[in-house]
Amino acid sequence: MKINVTDNLNPVEIIRRAGYGQVMDRRATEQSWSRRLGGGIYPRFHIYINGSVINLHLDQKQASYEGSSAHSGEYNGEAVETEGYRIFEVMKGILAEKANQQTAVNSPIQPEKKGFFSRFFSG
Repeated sequence: MKINVTDNLNPVEIIRRAGYGQVMDRRATEQSWSRRLGGGIYPRFHIYINGSVINLHLDQKQASYEGSSAHSGEYNGEAVETEGYRIFEVMKGILAEKANQQTAVNSPIQPEKKGFFSRFFSG
């Protein structure tokens, strides 16, 4: 499944907030991120980022035979669609945060700045 990220967002920030960690594999030719579904390494959701596109699939198990990078990955299906929707919701949350921050910066009412000791001595 491919998820298009808007230009004003960082795809890595989105997937990190969605609970993904970077996969450290010396044999890999490109960076990837995963999120485990249980206590073991598999099954796991697996992501590659290509520009502003998040490529998501579900790895059910490790490669069956030595010397192969092929695995039983699912690129469609209910689990992948549900996870894609969850990532999309994270992206919407980040956009809402940015909109709230922008509103706070542009607000004519700014909170009064107080010094460190004002918390201890009101007056």
